[in-house]
Amino acid sequence: MNKKIILSAILSAAIMLPSIAVEPKKLLLVTVTTGFRHSSIPTAEKVITKLARESGAFTVDLVQQPPNKPNPPKKPQNPTPEDEAKYKEDLEKYKAEDAKWQAEVKKVLEKLSPDNLKKYDGVIFANTTGDLPLPDRQAFIDWIKEGHAFIGMHSASDTFHGFKAYIEMLGGEFKSHGAQASVECINEDPQHCSCKHLSQQWPVFDEIYIMKNFNRDTVHTLLGLDKEPNNKTPGYYPVSWCKEFGKGKVFYTSLGHREDIWDDETPANFKRQNSPDVSRAYQKHILGGIKWAVGLEPGDAKPQIAK
Repeated sequence: MNKKIILSAILSAAIMLPSIAVEPKKLLLVTVTTGFRHSSIPTAEKVITKLARESGAFTVDLVQQPPNKPNPPKKPQNPTPEDEAKYKEDLEKYKAEDAKWQAEVKKVLEKLSPDNLKKYDGVIFANTTGDLPLPDRQAFIDWIKEGHAFIGMHSASDTFHGFKAYIEMLGGEFKSHGAQASVECINEDPQHCSCKHLSQQWPVFDEIYIMKNFNRDTVHTLLGLDKEPNNKTPGYYPVSWCKEFGKGKVFYTSLGHREDIWDDETPANFKRQNSPDVSRAYQKHILGGIKWAVGLEPGDAKPQIAK
């Protein structure tokens, strides 16, 4: 048989074969807080869910605050002598409410148990805060190290203060912040999938974190500042980075305090400081970080500063 005819037949058969669909990665989206609770959390949930649906790259299962319990109950203040009896009554009520609240938080976080994590490729911590009562927090860190993805936005670095293994995994820890400010983030890796759409100097308006326990020698920096955001003191101030953690991958961006950096649709009664274009750029930034962390996009993770 003529070789051209054989080749044509092979190509025709290949064209007729059904394409093999790539299974989307499965992620848990955690927005539970035991400390400060950002008003932008519902917006973050909406945007990340939209990115999952529109990209087809991943799915998200939500791990949310217990219904109608956005914040833990407040402990009553120390009383004056004349209020001693009422204080004791309020304290007992607080203890009962707090025990119930803690139990409800633990229940929703059962989705991060070692057995349940086997179903997932990674976890997103979007504006989490405080010490989350995970079923087994060391097993969670080990699970990432074994080859899974961790993606953190904004106050993911204001989570698990004092849990050294978490801070080492993430690569930095929230120290403080000043007033929200306009900054120009330096794009430190224009080739990375989380930054390739950004200009060399990307202007944003947000609450900018000052970090501690951060070492440039151990992360691949993506966005940074060369001056303090409020007093303009020269120095290096990280904004976003990625890193390998054992066989796992970690992506973090400290941006994400404000609703209008997340969402290109203006919420009702909200005065925008970021244009919709900035919001769309932020969405591409986190989408690229997610795709990189779950292994769907290439990108460098080596520290730019040699040890």
